[in-house]
Amino acid sequence: MADTIRRVEYFYVMAPNKPGVGAGMLRTLKDAGINLLAFSGFPKGKQAQIDFVPDDAQAFRAVARAAKWKVVGPKRGFVVTGEDRPGVVADLMARLADAKLNVTAIDAVCAGAGRYGALFWVAPRDVARAAQVLGAEG
Repeated sequence: MADTIRRVEYFYVMAPNKPGVGAGMLRTLKDAGINLLAFSGFPKGKQAQIDFVPDDAQAFRAVARAAKWKVVGPKRGFVVTGEDRPGVVADLMARLADAKLNVTAIDAVCAGAGRYGALFWVAPRDVARAAQVLGAEG
């Protein structure tokens, strides 16, 4: 089975770095039926940066607007999924390096049942070229 490489939009919200804030935001999205391809949160100063990669960016924006979140984005990145195998992320990174494209950040995980997933970003000026090099959807 071939890997799927998808160009995505993502957004972030700066929120208080307190217990339950992220859970509340996720609950809001869940209650609205928003599917997330990826989610990440980390401290940034005295706040937390909460990153959302929604399956449907327009629906996400509508829910965020209704919740009065101060959303930054859309920004662009890539989600990769496929059959897990040794070196799969190394091969992905090598394809980008061979095209002289720098990866800004990447997160990759084993998803279980022989699957893996990765989320990565390149500089905004390089998104179209990275999509072309990788044959990305979207």
